[in-house]
Amino acid sequence: MLFTRENECSAVLDACVLVPMVLCDTLLRLAEQPALYRPLWSEQILAEVARVLKSQFHKSKEQISWRLEAMRQAFPDATAIFPIELLRATECIPDKDDRHVLAAAISAHANVIVTQNVRHFPAACLAKFGVQCQTSDEFLIDQYHLSPQVVLDKLDEQGASMLKDRAFVITNLKVCAPGFCQLLKAHAKY
Repeated sequence: MLFTRENECSAVLDACVLVPMVLCDTLLRLAEQPALYRPLWSEQILAEVARVLKSQFHKSKEQISWRLEAMRQAFPDATAIFPIELLRATECIPDKDDRHVLAAAISAHANVIVTQNVRHFPAACLAKFGVQCQTSDEFLIDQYHLSPQVVLDKLDEQGASMLKDRAFVITNLKVCAPGFCQLLKAHAKY
């Protein structure tokens, strides 16, 4: 799909959905051709990913650098840049450490923020800027309903890249996207 202003769906992917490898891989595969949406992030989000990969997953500097560089190369237009002054407009976000996520969404004209921390992004605050917030589960369910065969094909490709099958990928997504996995179980044989 070629995106235009009329059909573009774009999503800021928060660090918490970019850290788990299987979830990150699934989300980014859905953004590859044929793309279901345009992924977005900021350098602040990627820095947070790097910190978590190092502190919680004990990844080396080289592993982290390789992963983030691969993401940047695969999606060279994904980095949203915003003026620091925009952070003042996002003061309706309770946690000041999350304000940069909304600032990136505003700057890039994103439709949605995909995060596991929806309580950090009050709907009333986001509505002022025309942005929604969804968990990865909700976002994946929406993507499936919009284009089920594309989603299934991409899950098959993801499994094959690990010398596994779709069922393996779905099993590994259950923690991050239980409703999506249940939907797949109910609607698609795998």
